[in-house]
Amino acid sequence: MRIAIAIEYDGAGFCGWQSQPEGCGVQDHLQNAIAQIAGHAITLHAAGRTDAGVHALTQIAHFDVSAQRPASAWVRGVNALLPAAARVLWAHEVSGEFHARFSARSRCYQYLLINRSVAPALLADKAGWHHAPLDAEAMRVAAKMLLGEHDFSAFRAAQCQAKSPVKTLREAEVTRHGDAILFEFRANAFLHHQVRNMVGALVYIGKGEHPPEWIATLLAQRDRTQAPPTFSASGLYLAGVDYDAAFGLPLCERRLADLPMPHATS
Repeated sequence: MRIAIAIEYDGAGFCGWQSQPEGCGVQDHLQNAIAQIAGHAITLHAAGRTDAGVHALTQIAHFDVSAQRPASAWVRGVNALLPAAARVLWAHEVSGEFHARFSARSRCYQYLLINRSVAPALLADKAGWHHAPLDAEAMRVAAKMLLGEHDFSAFRAAQCQAKSPVKTLREAEVTRHGDAILFEFRANAFLHHQVRNMVGALVYIGKGEHPPEWIATLLAQRDRTQAPPTFSASGLYLAGVDYDAAFGLPLCERRLADLPMPHATS
């Protein structure tokens, strides 16, 4: 039997999603908890591997299990065995054709940036921060130039293992809500550090270092060394994953604005 699950986690206390020898990954904690409920070892396959410090509003994963358990066991039972910073939101039996990673049609990430002179205390590990005023409209215009199919080598980490740097960005939004600036990106897939690198470039435009058209120049150069440094992991959230409706999955995407968080996004 194949089970799909949605997971919410605060990435600050984990070394990323992927299993590590030290057992510090979100995957490690979930696999151990699920195995206790199942009565045998399992392997989780996720829609995306988030880095250390990156959060998930709705990560999707699946595992195969031989034990018969009610859906509630994969939610309440597993959650009782997890650290407080990770929770299974739902569990749903799926066909053997479903794969959390390879069946995904797109992924959505949000980045929360606090833009004020004083760094946030309550959101110290939940948001990025920039002290100088940023022009959100200039960043919004620049973000639109990222839309479509491009070679995103300028925004690709050196250790990225993707076979191709060509991805299709379907959504790129920048909105200001008081002291908070929210970036939202949707693509068929993302390169390692792509979102954080795009945010870094947009911040340089927002603070007036470059005009919005500079984004097009970076894309054309395809040179990571010409782009700004990678932005902080703290503000990055995997918001959701899109699948064909035929799989019958529950809600696979949420937004930061939907959560009771103490930030100015209303």
